[in-house]
Amino acid sequence: MTSAIHDPTSSLITKAAEVLDQHAEKPQPALQDALMRDHAGDLLARIEPLLHDRSVSLDLDGIERIDAAGITALVDLYRSARQSGHCFTVTNVPTRVEQILRLVGLDRLLISHNAVRSSQYDPCARRSAA
Repeated sequence: MTSAIHDPTSSLITKAAEVLDQHAEKPQPALQDALMRDHAGDLLARIEPLLHDRSVSLDLDGIERIDAAGITALVDLYRSARQSGHCFTVTNVPTRVEQILRLVGLDRLLISHNAVRSSQYDPCARRSAA
């Protein structure tokens, strides 16, 4: 018999696009790439309960648009995580969404740079140490 140990403090990574797809009544590809008013409540309902038990990193790969409601949802998730003593970050943030988060000053709080694109390292390998 094999037993698994559940560590409630471990971090969970979930894809935003999958959360949005699960809550869509009728698949609408044009809307599934956006974290906007129509989907922000679904994201909160799905992710917020997880933050009571663990840290969560939300993978934004495939999310090309975000509006004020989407930004508010991310701030609410960050606040819930902090109140529970956990972390909430976003990873794989597309350039356009990253620009918006930077514009409103949330890039420093939310964006995790643990998922590094390989192109960022290519030029560094050729630099001299001096």
